[in-house]
Amino acid sequence: MTRISPGKLYGVGVGPGDPELLTVKGVRLIQQAPVVAFPEGVQGKPGIAEQIVAPWLRAGQVKLPLSFPYVQAEEVLWAAWELAADQVQSCLQQGLDVVFVSEGDISFYSTFTYLAQTLQTRDPNVLIEAVPGIASPMAAAAVLGIPLTVRSQRLAILPALYAVADLETALQTSDVVVLMKVSSVYALVWQVLERYGLLHQSYIVERATQPSQVIYRDLSDRPQLDLPYFSLLIVYTNACKP
Repeated sequence: MTRISPGKLYGVGVGPGDPELLTVKGVRLIQQAPVVAFPEGVQGKPGIAEQIVAPWLRAGQVKLPLSFPYVQAEEVLWAAWELAADQVQSCLQQGLDVVFVSEGDISFYSTFTYLAQTLQTRDPNVLIEAVPGIASPMAAAAVLGIPLTVRSQRLAILPALYAVADLETALQTSDVVVLMKVSSVYALVWQVLERYGLLHQSYIVERATQPSQVIYRDLSDRPQLDLPYFSLLIVYTNACKP
């Protein structure tokens, strides 16, 4: 009886939204893979990563949506990672390569990290390769038309604001501060930026590079904004912008 060689899992970062911002390697792997996995969308709608790669998919590929709840509860998250690992591992054991696509960069606050770690815990010999993509801070700076950093500027990136002290420390020690997924804490962040006199040199980018992209320059008169989940804030803490 011929033994089937296990498949390989590829994590491919597909960028912030524009399908043309994928790497050549990423597109090649996506098109070659018999199975393309991605985070499941909400309310029956396609997720961001699925929408990004849609133009590059070919007929006959298996689409594998994986459920990753947007919660902080550890037990719920662990259960989701285990279930996703079950689904991917089943494909790998059949000798099928799986490409897991994730918006942005695959190693930058990506769900792929947890999926890969779960599989590696089960089988240290599992074959996994990560392919980088364009992360949202770089995409946001590009659509704003300004550099993210220059010369010796120090950059701080916070995944979200869990304590005011985190933001204040970053503002005091960094030249440029990026706050990811700022929507749920925007009102509090605005108050901090007002106190530090930084609203004029702060920017919000919603859904960078996507057709629904929105840009806010100078937040002085915007203490309240109804922002979508994928909204990013960039603050230039020096008096002179680059």
